Amino acid sequence: MNIIFVSAAEQYVAHPPQEAASTAVLDCRTTPDAALELYLAGPWTLKSRRPDPAVVVRRLEDQPETRRVVFSSEQVTAWDSGLLTFLNVVKSACAERHISVDSTGLPEGARKLLDLAAAVPEKSGARRQQTADPFLDAVGKWAQGAGASFGNALAFIGGAALAFGRLFVGKAQFRGSDLALVLQETGGQALPIVSLISFLVGVILAFVGALQLQLFGAQIFVANLVAIGMAREMGAMMAAIIMAGRTGAAFAAQIGTMQVNEEVDALQTFGIEPMDFLVLPRMIALIVMMPLLCLYAIFIGILGGAFVGIVMLNLSPIQYYHQTLAFLGVSDFAVGVFKAGVFGVIIALAGCMSGMDCGRNAAAVGQAATSAVVTSIVLIVVFDGLFAVLTSVLGI
Repeated sequence: MNIIFVSAAEQYVAHPPQEAASTAVLDCRTTPDAALELYLAGPWTLKSRRPDPAVVVRRLEDQPETRRVVFSSEQVTAWDSGLLTFLNVVKSACAERHISVDSTGLPEGARKLLDLAAAVPEKSGARRQQTADPFLDAVGKWAQGAGASFGNALAFIGGAALAFGRLFVGKAQFRGSDLALVLQETGGQALPIVSLISFLVGVILAFVGALQLQLFGAQIFVANLVAIGMAREMGAMMAAIIMAGRTGAAFAAQIGTMQVNEEVDALQTFGIEPMDFLVLPRMIALIVMMPLLCLYAIFIGILGGAFVGIVMLNLSPIQYYHQTLAFLGVSDFAVGVFKAGVFGVIIALAGCMSGMDCGRNAAAVGQAATSAVVTSIVLIVVFDGLFAVLTSVLGI
């Protein structure tokens, strides 16, 4: 059973003898000079049974004349953060009552940790909750960010133009094997997805046109709709969107990973211009391959329209073929191919710029790839609209 020990200052409960070795001891003693002495003994660790610091707080309340608290810890056998937690509560209670604390009698390590904890007070307002910026401040920050992004884009475009200038005078620094590899990635390896999407787009155009043209018995004009739509708009547009999601994101991720690994910095250290070595081969590859992919997409889309016309509308293959040739001119191909070349430049610039502006962590690589795709698609749609207006005004 538990044994009760009574001191002149307070009553304490001691545990059975088998638990005494793991029990911390606290005794509160009043000294002749009106100081409260806290006698500490035994193991003051997290695993031991420790007295409640509320005992000291009650003692301070019962003796309001106390002006100083001192410690006696010669009999402390072990201590860790359990002792520090107890001391911190005692110091806080003394500070509220304007009672001085003399920590001379504490272990040296405990004194240093307590001094370190009190050395840097918490900054006023540090825990203030984040609030939304006022509307005008948010608009101003957005304008500043947009201006900085626009300046960075102009600087990158200028750097790309200078890289092409060095290419034309034979001073560009890049490897032919890198260009061949990028040509393969942006060309032959993209054919399966371009084939699938272009064929389905041709099928969709034919179905949409057939629903209306059948009302007038003019199913044959489905060939005109599909051929002109694919040659002037959808061939270049769909190939560009596919390459933006497939290749533009890959460019951003590749160069962004090199930024994270500091490989771009290594190139500059060796005196190699990153715009020449990294950006230029990718731009050349897309400028060369996008018109070819556009022509391929146009042909596959026309095949998709022919499939619907022959199978669903009962048109003969020869009839569909001659109807397509009769209304499809060289100018239609020229418009689509020119658009594809411009879209290739946009995809290469957006992908490489996002990679070069990438941060130095793994999350930034994903953000760079996302930014490349979004920027490419938005600019592709915007420029396609401008081309539509321009060709209409010029009568092309």
